[in-house]
Order: sequence, then C-alpha cells, then structure tokens
Amino acid sequence: MTKSLISLPLAACALSLACSSVFAASWPYSTMIVFGDSLADAGQFPDVGGLQGATLRFTNRTGPTYQNGSGEFFALNSSTLLGSHLGVAAGDLGASTSPVNAALGRADGNNWAVGGYRTDQIYDSITSQSRVSDNSSGTEVLLRSRTGYLPANNFRADPNALYYLTGGGNDFLQGQVTSLGQAVGAADQLAASAQVLQQAGARYIMVWLLPDIGQTPAVSGTPLQLPSTLLSGVFNQELVRQLGQIDTNIIPLNIPLLLKETLADPARFGLAANQNLVGTCFSGNSCVQNSQYGINSTTPDPSKLLFNDGVHPTVTGQKLIADYAYSLLAAPWETTLLPEMANASLRAQQDELRAQWLADWGNWQAVGQWQPIVSASSQKLDIDAQSNSASADGHGYNLTAGGSYRLAEDWRAGMVAGAYRQNLEAGERDSDYKLNSYIATAFLQFQANHWWADLSASGGRLDYANAKRKFALGVSEGAEKGDTDGSLWALSSRLGFDIAGASSPWHLSPFISADYAHIDVDGYSEKGSRSTALSFDDQTRKSRRAGAGLQGKFQLSPATSVFGEIAHEREFENDQQDVTIALKSLPFNDFTLTGYTPQRSLNRASLGVAQKLGRDVTLRGGYNWRKNDDITQQGVNVAVSLDF
Repeated sequence: MTKSLISLPLAACALSLACSSVFAASWPYSTMIVFGDSLADAGQFPDVGGLQGATLRFTNRTGPTYQNGSGEFFALNSSTLLGSHLGVAAGDLGASTSPVNAALGRADGNNWAVGGYRTDQIYDSITSQSRVSDNSSGTEVLLRSRTGYLPANNFRADPNALYYLTGGGNDFLQGQVTSLGQAVGAADQLAASAQVLQQAGARYIMVWLLPDIGQTPAVSGTPLQLPSTLLSGVFNQELVRQLGQIDTNIIPLNIPLLLKETLADPARFGLAANQNLVGTCFSGNSCVQNSQYGINSTTPDPSKLLFNDGVHPTVTGQKLIADYAYSLLAAPWETTLLPEMANASLRAQQDELRAQWLADWGNWQAVGQWQPIVSASSQKLDIDAQSNSASADGHGYNLTAGGSYRLAEDWRAGMVAGAYRQNLEAGERDSDYKLNSYIATAFLQFQANHWWADLSASGGRLDYANAKRKFALGVSEGAEKGDTDGSLWALSSRLGFDIAGASSPWHLSPFISADYAHIDVDGYSEKGSRSTALSFDDQTRKSRRAGAGLQGKFQLSPATSVFGEIAHEREFENDQQDVTIALKSLPFNDFTLTGYTPQRSLNRASLGVAQKLGRDVTLRGGYNWRKNDDITQQGVNVAVSLDF
C-alpha cells in the first residue's frame, strides 16, 4: 500500500529470490508480471538500514533480531512467493525500476509494483511511465524512471503470462478516497489497468480485492474505522462489477474474506490467538507495537502477528495470501484429471474383456451355448505432473459379470457389466478423489478361417462420491469438498488376421483397432462459502484412437494356455483440457484455466494364462499395462468362465 506509513528501514524476512526456487513446481505460465503498490513491491527502493545493494520490501526482516543494521534481508512478499511456487525464473520476479538495479548493473525484472502507488500511478506504470520516488522528506525525489510495461513491449502483452494486480489502498491512505463517488472512481481506475492489459492481449489476470482498510492497525480504533470499512466495501463492489465486464480470465482474490476467516481462527494459521491482531503490529511503525511479539519485546516473533506495520502483512500474512492464490491456479490441474479417472475405469473393463476373448481364441463354446464370466481385478494408476496438471497416484478394484452366446459357427455375442471403485490422490497435498463407475459393454465377435473381428459398445454412469481438494494455507492446510456425477459411452473395434491355422497349437495375429470414448463430468460446487471454495463447470473429455498391434496364444497342454498382446495407439483428441471456475463468494466472476493435456501416443501390453479346471470350467489370470508419456496404468485380474 503506502510507503509513507513506513520508513525505508522497515523490518522483514528474507530469503533471496534464488532461495525461493525450492518451491518451484509447475511452469504453466511463460512468466509472471506484477503491477500494484507496496503489497506486491518486490524491492524497488534501497534498503537504507540493510546491506549495500539490498532492497526494501514492505514486510518484516528475516530475524533473528529483525533490526535495521543486522544484515538481515526483508522477507519475500506474496507476489514473489507465488511466482516462485509457479516456477517463474527468479530474475523475472525482481523489481522493474529499482535504482539499486541500475546502479549495480543488474537486470530489471517484471515486478512493476511500487510502494506508495495509487491506482492512477499503477495505470501509468502499465501505459506510459514507471517512476520510483522518495517522499520521506516531504519533497518528491525521483530515484529512477523508465518506460512503462506496454510501451516498452510495443503495446503487446504476453498472452501466456500471469498478470498480478493489486491497488487501491493508497487512494484511501493518501486522502484521495473520502466519499462513495471517489471509492467508485478508484475502483474503476484499477479495473482500467486490467482492461488495458486485456486489450493488449493478456489472458490471465489475477486481481486482489482491497483488504478492509478499517481492519488495519493504522485505522482500527480510530474515527476513520467505520467509514474506511464502508468505503472499502464500495470499492470492492464496483471493482467486482467492472472486472466482470472484461473479456478475459480475471482471477479475483477475495482477500477481505480470507483475512476475516484468518482473524476468526488465528491459531489455525500459527498466529497468536490471545493477541489483538488488528490493533497491534510487529514493527511499531504507524501502529501500536505488540507487547509480547513486537520487534522490541523480549520475544520478537512476526510470524505470530498478522501485521508488520500499520497496513502491511507480516511474513505469515504474505505466505497465506500466496498460498491462497496458488490454490486457485492449481485447482484445474487436479479437477481436469476427473475424466481421466473415468477413462481408466473404462479401459480396465476393455482390457479385462479382451483378455477373455484372447483366452477363448479358437476355442469358443459350442453353437447355441452360453459362457458366463465372472472376474475381479485391481488397477494402479500413476499420473506424472505436466506444466498444467498435477501428479497423481491412484488405485482401484472392480467386479465384473456377464457372458457370451455363440450365435453361429462364426459369430458370438455377449454383454458384461461391472462396478468399479477408484481412488486418486493428486497434487502437492494429496487431494482425495473417489469415483464409483458402473459400466456395461455389449459386444459382437466374428471368427472364421484366418480372419477375426470384434465390435463393442459401452455405456456407464459415474459417481464422484468424493472430490476433496487439499492445499497449503500458511502453516495450515485448507480443504474443500464436493461431489458430482457423470456419464460415459464408448465404441471399440478390431480387425485381425491369424497367421496360423485353426487347428494349430499356437496363434499369432497382427491387428488394427479404432476406439472412441466420450466422457462427461457434471459441474459442481464445493460445500461451504469460504474464500477458498470453488464452483466448477461441466467437463467433457473425448478420445479418438487408432492403433495396430500383435496378439498371440500358445497351447502349452490340453488344459493350459498362455496368451498376450502388444499394441501402439495414436490419440487424435489431444487438445488441452480446460475448466471454467468461480469463487463461491464471487459467483459471477468466473474464469477458465487449463489443465491436463492428453498425450498423442499410447503403448499397451497384456500377458495371461488360462487353466481348465474341468471340461466346462476355466480359470484365467492376467496382467495389463498401458503407458503414454504421463500416465501409466497397470492391472491384474482373475476370472472364471463356465460353458453350458
């Protein structure tokens, strides 16, 4: 927010930008570009009370003394923490217009936020000029200026970057907002910054709602508390309205609600539950220093307090906000895996059925006879992280029953139905997703001389009984839970030629295949109304595959045979999946983010053994394996079939 409320030698935590790379996870955005005020300033100003070449951030120093002259750096703010977690290059996260960078010959970064900026100055830093000035003496001293972001980039915004925008606090604290109309005007100005970025090509813009100015140590308990709270609400109401009219993916951060929830349960986030977290601060700058955990107390500890000074969060608040922002961006990386869970259940049934067909190859039941089938299997699913999807580990099991009827010498038809239970743990906090699938498949087979073919059609109902998303929130863990339904249908066909004769003890056959699947997952809302609760729109996943393979069977003895197949398939529906999301607390400000990308190539293999236990009873066991660049699915199954 404002630089005037805090002296240059402030306090804070500090790790270097390089140090923050330990948080790096995915790389979903080309870079991160920040605009705003001191709440996002990555170090534009010199750190007067620090080491030579160090810069100021508006939070506490790292400790253990937290004092000026201690050699301790300032902590990272929320924008830098978020960028580090997203894997953005450390150099990109640095300040854009720092006089320290210029003096030392260091490259400028993409963080254009400057402590003290009002909404009009934020707009100027985007559209015309970025200025860093020292006003501590009462007279403006220009430290450095440079061409603003858009004119410096030919008025083109990187469409693959994440833009991070804060602002509005200094309009209040510098006396520019004292009426309803002025609050609306400041909100319109901040929305204009998002609008001009969108017009230049920006597609992903994360925007803070303004924290409640009345609930800050600088204002709380003063005559300005009530009007500041009222005008903060008016500002946010207008900002939300304006952002909803911008035709791009505006990702709102409901910071006021997040801070309200934090104050309602401070111990959960590591804050001191027995302290006045709004009326006191850590540093004592523009506020009352906390007597137990303040910088000059016998037990200084900024992590126990929410505010470092009159308006700026401590390292605890910075981390909490960064985690909150990351949880929104990471949500689609997990939820776009829900259709893949259904796909895994479908393929498990198809693999199981094909294993039965392979075991029966050349040895169908007699014409006019039935062959009941009962099978059980277990699967394991491993999904590697992509730039826009989470890693996940799953396991499942199922029971399938059905049978076939031999229509004529060359034809057999049948149906199977199964119930599948699948669990998937996804993401950094092992979010928990459970799927119950109920799938039925009807099939028709042809086998004459050396030629054979099969055709199957599947349909199913999906019950996502649990969709529990977990994420970090400071020292705590957040969780939001929902449930939803879905459906699937699929077609599969194969055509092959058996090299060996019908009476041969071995069979070897090349084949070609074609598969189609259509999976729908209904939209759903997570329970509750917390700042982290989300609503998700419907998802559709289509798969069109063509493949070629080789299958074989060998009769070891009259009662025992082994069989297997290998195949390579190509996926033609490999567009990146996306999902439309909205905060439940801001239901009309939805945004669409990308997630899992289906891979083009798939390899699969199976191996099994069949043992006749009697003239009409056969026991079969097998192993199935599927693999593309990111997903490995394995399964084992056992089945009993009976001819009568």
